[in-house]
Amino acid sequence: MGNPGLKIEELLRKFGRKQRRRTLDHVGDFTGMLGPQSVYMGTIQGKDNHIVYGEVHGECEIEGTLVLGEGGHWKGNIRAASIVIAGHVEGDIHATTKLELAHTAFVRGKITSPVVAIARGATHDGSIRMAKQTQITRYHERRESLEKDRDEKEK
Repeated sequence: MGNPGLKIEELLRKFGRKQRRRTLDHVGDFTGMLGPQSVYMGTIQGKDNHIVYGEVHGECEIEGTLVLGEGGHWKGNIRAASIVIAGHVEGDIHATTKLELAHTAFVRGKITSPVVAIARGATHDGSIRMAKQTQITRYHERRESLEKDRDEKEK
């Protein structure tokens, strides 16, 4: 996984994020990236933030943030502090801080997290395990449509 120092500000600008409620609003840099044409087999461990657009067969145990981008595929279990899923996961997901499922997410497996945000259109086939204090938020992705509106006006 390469491309150290990928700036999250670029992604935030792309998605028009200003409110800072989402996980990506609080990530400084991604130090690990797997491109859309790449396949990784093995375990990812550490404290860094990683973004995956390709395919992973294996486990993840990181203390940072993991983002599985739209079109990304993960087969295996994922454990990280914060997790954003916009791709396809077959395995269990354990977020120690927060889990977000984007409208393009498909997850087959058990979800465990104290805070879960699920966009309208996301698909989850499995169970959700939570503590008494768990908060589940369902939301409609408005940021993406705001960006499209802004792009239309610029043309």
